[in-house]
Amino acid sequence: MTAAEAFTVFITVLILVDPFGLIPMYLSLAGGLPAARKRRTIVKAVSTALFALTAFILIGRQILSVLGISHGSFFIAGGIIFFLISLDLILGHRQRTKTSKLDPEIEDVAVFPLGIPILAGPGTFTTIILHISEAENQFLMGSVLFVSVVASLAIAVVTMLTGELILRVLHRSGVQVIQRLMGMILCGLAVQFVYEGLQKLEIL
Repeated sequence: MTAAEAFTVFITVLILVDPFGLIPMYLSLAGGLPAARKRRTIVKAVSTALFALTAFILIGRQILSVLGISHGSFFIAGGIIFFLISLDLILGHRQRTKTSKLDPEIEDVAVFPLGIPILAGPGTFTTIILHISEAENQFLMGSVLFVSVVASLAIAVVTMLTGELILRVLHRSGVQVIQRLMGMILCGLAVQFVYEGLQKLEIL
């Protein structure tokens, strides 16, 4: 694995975690909580997401094997999921693949919906399975994925802790510009995954 390939993995995970896009969702769910409760919520949410994503890093290859799904088919499915997420980012819609409804009255929002599916959504699970299933060196790819997940969640922690400040500085329009740029990158990756999937199925 080259440094460029490892960087691509990190960027993909970072875009799917979407640390800037989760700011409005986080504030709507936990913005009214006391400071100490906010910190506990963030720790619990990030711990939940880290546990779930790490589990997929460890067993992602086995999942495809047990279900009998070919790598090419899953690449195409992953590309479609990434394309849908990229459309949400580009068009500025609340991500359908993350959460359908945000309810600030939920007593404990840390595990659901903050941990899953906002921080650890289906797109992130998909990219983990895609990369780990194709890796010749599973330990190396697993390590790259784990570091990417940890780094992305660490950035998400910073954006949640400083969410109100970021919104004051960038305003919602600034956050939306960042999301749209991420969406364009993810859209390109989605097309690439579909192309590679078609090649693996020997359609191209």
